[in-house]
Formats: sequence, structure tokens, C-alpha cells
Amino acid sequence: MLFAPTLPGPGLFAYAPCPPICIHPLPHPPSCSKGYLPTSPLSFPQAAQHRELAHTPLAPGSSCSYPEIPFVWEKFDLEPPKGKYVANELGLDSVGFGLLQTTFGLLQLLGSPVFGRLCDRCGARVGLTLSFVASWSLLGLLLCRSGGLTALFLSRLPALLIHPIPGSQMVITDLTSPAERPAALGKLGLGLGVGLILGPLLGGLVSTKFGIYSPIYVALGASTLGAAISASCIPANTKMDAQGRSTPGGGGGGGVFSLKETWRLLTLPRVLPVFTIKVLSGFPAGIFLIMLSVISVNVFGLEAQQTGYLMSYFGVFQMVIQGLVIGRLTSRYSESALLRLSVLVLGVVGLAMALMTTIVHFCLLVPPLLFGLVSLNILTDNILTKAVSPMDTGAMLGLCACVQPLTRTVGPTLGGFLYQTFGVSSLGYLQFGVNLALTLYLRDGSVLRGVEKPQ
Repeated sequence: MLFAPTLPGPGLFAYAPCPPICIHPLPHPPSCSKGYLPTSPLSFPQAAQHRELAHTPLAPGSSCSYPEIPFVWEKFDLEPPKGKYVANELGLDSVGFGLLQTTFGLLQLLGSPVFGRLCDRCGARVGLTLSFVASWSLLGLLLCRSGGLTALFLSRLPALLIHPIPGSQMVITDLTSPAERPAALGKLGLGLGVGLILGPLLGGLVSTKFGIYSPIYVALGASTLGAAISASCIPANTKMDAQGRSTPGGGGGGGVFSLKETWRLLTLPRVLPVFTIKVLSGFPAGIFLIMLSVISVNVFGLEAQQTGYLMSYFGVFQMVIQGLVIGRLTSRYSESALLRLSVLVLGVVGLAMALMTTIVHFCLLVPPLLFGLVSLNILTDNILTKAVSPMDTGAMLGLCACVQPLTRTVGPTLGGFLYQTFGVSSLGYLQFGVNLALTLYLRDGSVLRGVEKPQ
């Protein structure tokens, strides 16, 4: 279980009914009937100018989560449990498996900014298609049992390009107005919640009936479908200039691997303070959630089945908060006020986690914990994408996506040290201390002044 920036993703279909799913290739959309949403201002220039479709029940871009669900199955089911079983079958011990996971996290950390700039320069269609192809390659290498441990470690190399969520977020960011964006990004996160609940269920059923490698074949088919949908239904370019015209080839003047361009984005007004808040505020909670599997057994005394119920509990609340709560709050209150609230909530929850003693206490803390993490993630993503040029939204979202693999890479070591040395309460006190300091830092509002205005 990862945290909501990690726990917290929508626009891979040009049109999405609810339900059933229906795919219409661009740029020749059919006439829209009730329940269908045009999500591309490239196909409807007048909609891009007047935003007449903003009142529809499903915000533009919210349908994008459908092709992400196959990847979410991989991420939440195949990667930790089934990957562990495959590793055991190949003779990899716990230390080796930890190294394997660290390798995956490092590759994701290095690949996120590169993938973001690739989407800016080559378009979302190329980026998302490449992401699913990389996912297919990872799964294919995982099936190479004859290669042994070498093939297992080589299977992690495609992780450099497996970033469908930042790619989907870029589509949402490019095709929605700043006012619509938080609600649309929140609905994208519904895909993660669905995957968190259905992924382990489907993977468990398939592996029980057909063997531990069978979920990988299912995910291969899903990745193939995702690549086909991305290649055929995503606009070749989603970037729009100030006059609402399609603009190819964004991403600044540097290359895809340009560190100078990445630093340029971080030094833009309002970017570095908000990005720092994003990293620091959610990092302690991320460490706690990484250690949750250990805490569930050693502190709460849960069995494997009960831990599965706890994960489903997380998934349900994440779906509710991202799909129903965030959009309503952002339509009524300013982003700066909500961001300060989310940091404060995380601080209070951290103190409560330091004092909790039973699983009941923790279950009561899950809703505010997820509210703080989800709000922090969505609000900072929206603020940061508004702070940069529309040509650089992919690169900025790629930087935002680095938070998850960073926590995944450093979190187990730091969390394990704190847990073994000071006990589980130290994780809560760390979260409380960091967010208390950030709350004091944000108290006068000067740091967040002007975040409501797009670039």
C-alpha cells in the first residue's frame, strides 16, 4: 500500500459514457447525447472558449481512468504480491526482493521528469502509448523464467517509462480550465481506488484458479488494450496557446534529458515553495503507510485476510474523497486555504497516530489521513501546473510524480530504522512535527499569495 499521491490519477478516452464504455476516435466525434462528454477542446474549439460543457455531471477528463485500470491492476496486485511469489520461485530472498523493489523505485524516480518532458515535446499520445508498451515489456520479461534472476532484474528497466498517471494528468491539465482541473484530477483518482479494490481481488481469483503467472497474462492483455486505445483515441497534441490554438512541440528549449530546463521550472515564481510543501508534508505519512504491512501484523495483530480488508477500506475512502469531496470543496474555497487545511489535518492525524493503540483507532484516522493526502496531492498539482507555461505541464507533473518513487526508495530504510529504534509512535510524531512546522510556515498566507492565478 502506497500513499495517496502514491495512493494519489483521467483522460484516455475522447468520449466516455457512464455506463457503458464507448470509444470514438478523434478528431471526428459524434454528436453528444446525454451521458457523453466531449473532453477535447481540439475537437470543439467553441467549447474550449466558452466552457459551456462544464456543467455536465462528469467533469471533462474524468473518463480517463478506464485505460488506467489495467495498469493499476499491475501496480497494486502484480508488483507487490505476485512479483514476490515469482521472485521466491526464482530463489530470491527477502533482501534480494528489497533490492529489486529499490531498483524499481529508483528507475521510476529517474524516469518521471524525463517522461513528463517527453509528453510535452512529442504529445500525450506518444507518451501514453509508450508507457503501456513499456508496461507490456516489463511483464513480458517477468515471464522469462529461463532467464532466472537476471531476467527478473532486467524486467525492471522499462519502469523508466511506465508513467500512465502523470501522462493522464497532463491530458486533464491541458484540456480543462484551472477552475475545473481539481475536480477532474480528483475523478481521475477514482481509477486508483477501483484498482486498489478490484486489482487484488481479480489477481487473487485468477492466480488461485490458473497459477501465479496467470495475472501477468491478464495484465499483458490489458496493457496491449491500453496501448491500442492511447494510440487511436488520444489527441496527437493537447497543448493550446493563449488564443486556444493547437501548438505542437512544447517543453521549453532544452532536450528531454535537460537538467537545466528542470531547474528552470523549479525556480519559477511560486513553484519551489509549493513543491517543497508537497514533498515534506506527505513524506512522513508515506513512510507510515509503507510500514503499514509490518505494523498491521506486529502492532495490530491482523492476519493476511484482515489486512486485505483494511486495504479495501482505504480504497473506498479514497474513491469517495477524490470523486465526491475534492471537487465540491475547490468550488467553494480557495486553493490556498484548502492547502493550509490539508497540512494542518495531516499534522493533527500524525499526533493521533502517535497515541493510537488499536486497529479501531487507526480506522477512525483513515478518513482524515486520506483527506489530507489526497487534498495535498491534487491541490499542489493544480497550483504547480498553473505556475508554469501550458507547454511545460507534462514536465511539471513528471516532477510531481517523483514524490512517490522517492518515498518508495527512501521510506523503507528510514521507516524501518525509526520503527525498530523508537517504536511505531515515532512515525506519528515525525508526521506531526513536520506538518506543524509547515503550518506555522504557511500561517500568514504570504507563501501562497497569488497561487489562484494561472501563468
